Formats: sequence, C-alpha cells, structure tokens
Amino acid sequence: MWELLFLLLPLAAFSGWWIGRHAFTHQAVRKIAGLYKLIDPASHKAADVLAQLIDPNQESVETHLALGGLFRRRGEVGKAINIHQTLINKPSLTDAQRALSLLELSRDYMRAGVLDRAEDVLLNLVEQGYELEAGFQHLIDIYQQSKDWLRAIKTAEKWQSKTQHNMSYHIAHFYCELAEQQWLKGEQPDAILYLKKALQANQRCVRASLLFGNIEAQAGRYQSAIMAYKQIQVQDEAFLSEIILPLARCYENLNTVEEMIEYFDDSLQKQFTTSAVLAFAEWLHKSKGEGAAMHFVVQHLRKTPSLRGLSRLVQFSIARAEGTTQEDLVLFQELIEKMLMNKPSYRCECCGFSGRTLQWQCPSCKRWDVIKPIHE
Repeated sequence: MWELLFLLLPLAAFSGWWIGRHAFTHQAVRKIAGLYKLIDPASHKAADVLAQLIDPNQESVETHLALGGLFRRRGEVGKAINIHQTLINKPSLTDAQRALSLLELSRDYMRAGVLDRAEDVLLNLVEQGYELEAGFQHLIDIYQQSKDWLRAIKTAEKWQSKTQHNMSYHIAHFYCELAEQQWLKGEQPDAILYLKKALQANQRCVRASLLFGNIEAQAGRYQSAIMAYKQIQVQDEAFLSEIILPLARCYENLNTVEEMIEYFDDSLQKQFTTSAVLAFAEWLHKSKGEGAAMHFVVQHLRKTPSLRGLSRLVQFSIARAEGTTQEDLVLFQELIEKMLMNKPSYRCECCGFSGRTLQWQCPSCKRWDVIKPIHE
C-alpha cells in the first residue's frame, strides 16, 4: 500500500501543476477522478493527497464528488457533508450537477443516520424530476428502515407511475407488513383489507395468501383458509412445503381427511420436494401412526433419495428397534445430523444468502421475494 502511495504522489503533484497551467477541462477532471480510483479508500493519506489537488475556485465537480464519496465510505461523514454542501453552493453548477450533488448529500445524511434530512433532500429532488431512480430508491430505503409502510407504498406507487419501474413486489410486501401489524393488534378486518390490497398489487404474492390463510384458520373459517393456502401452490410451487401442516389442520377440523390425502398425493406428483414429503409425513405420524408415516417416507425415498428423508426414516426405525440394532441406528442418526447441522432450509436466489428460517426480505441484498425453500 505504501509503495503504491509513493508512486502516486509524484503523479498527483504533476497533475496539480498541469491543471494549474492549463484550462480546467472535463478531461482533466477525469484524470484526477481516475487517480482517486487507484488509491485504497482505507488509506487516510490517500484522501488527503486527493484533497490537496482540489482547487475550490475551479469547477472540479467530479473531483469533489469523488472525494466526498471517498470520505463517506471511509466513515468520515462530516467531511463528506462539508464537501457536498460547499459544492451545492457553487453558483456555476448546472441543474444536473446540483441534483447529483444533492443526491450525494442525501447519501451522506443516510450514512450518518440523519434520515429526516436525507428525506427532505430526496423529496425535493424527485419533486423537481431529478435523479428519479436513485432518489426513489433511497426514499424507499429510508421508509423501510423507519417501518413507515404507508409512505413506502405511496413512494413506490409514484416511482412506478413516473418511471414504469415495476414495484408491485415491494408494494405487496409493504401491505403485508401493515397487515401483520394489524393482526398482532387483533384488528382482523383491517389486516384482511391490507392483504386484499397486497394481492391487488401482486396476484402472485405468496406471503399475502399465507397470512390470509393463517388469519382465516385462526378465526375458524377453515374453508376460506384452505382456498387461500391452495392458492399458494398456483402462485409458487416452491412453497408447497410451507402449507402442508396448516392445510392438514384445516382439513382435520372439517373432518375431510380423505380429501386432504387426495390433494397432497396429487400435489406431490406434480411438485416433489423433500420438505413437502417430510411435512406430510409428520401429519401422518400424528394422525395415523408411525407405520403409515414410515411407509410414506420409504416410498418417496425410493423415487428421490435425500439426506433429510433418510434422517427421518432412521428416526422412525430407532423407535421400533431394540438392543444393539437400536444403538447402531442412534450412531448412524448422529452422523447424519452432523452432516445436516449447518444445512440451510432457505436460500436467496439473488445473492445466495441462506438460513434456516423463512424471511420475506433478504437480510443480505435487501430484496423482496427472493428467498425460497431449498429442495434437495
């Protein structure tokens, strides 16, 4: 790192001398900005070198922006804010340059956690029609952080109308967030209203159907819950495993178990997943006994072997075995569990983040509707 810095210092000095001798052009700005890209942002001296090259009396907009971004990434947000505020006050800026500078200032405020100031800057930008994509995106980020879902919805709808950017997935999940809040408060009618709006925004919203089914089942409206759960298989077959046990409870309460078995047999023929098989096996174990569950798992293991399926079959076998055989099976089960210990159940299709619990927004890439159950 130090060797690189020593090599760059003469270049920096020469660039400063050259710019002072010649008319300040965009090409010169790009040369300085390129120098910034070569320097390690973690180096404090690197930023100082670049800062010395900037003449505040020159129209070095790109260089100011580069330095401000460098300070922000390095955590020196105060310096970044000062640079961008100074830049905004330059009377020679074009409207486009001032808009870009304001956008960078809003990013500084967001990094500093001053969300209200960032919001004010961004609202002003998008109202004037500048930096719409980035401006709307940052506003959505702010409202998600503050869990202001109504403003998030309004902003997403405006973004969609002005730029034709598809925000239906976001809007649906924002309504689902509101529905969950109302459900926890015991306000079922309001929760259902928000879920209907979620499905209006995105008919394929699995989360809305799952929440609707849960609310209806809790209220004892089992037939309505079944319809909601079944809709999920149409929306995204990957989530079949998530609805088996809730569906089973609804069918049991309606005393229509045979209808349920017929439905699951048909579903598993169309979309086989180990998770779905094991979920149905759990129901069989509770309702029809260990033998029925074990037979069901064996049938599907013959078609599609899986480590999790084998683990469950060994568990059933341990309960039936005795003596040395049981001890051997317990050891075998422990070995399988060690192999499965860190095996995730869900994975983000965009960034690869994985975990053992279903999350509707990826904690890593922050996208909605991208985490799906993993199927062996």
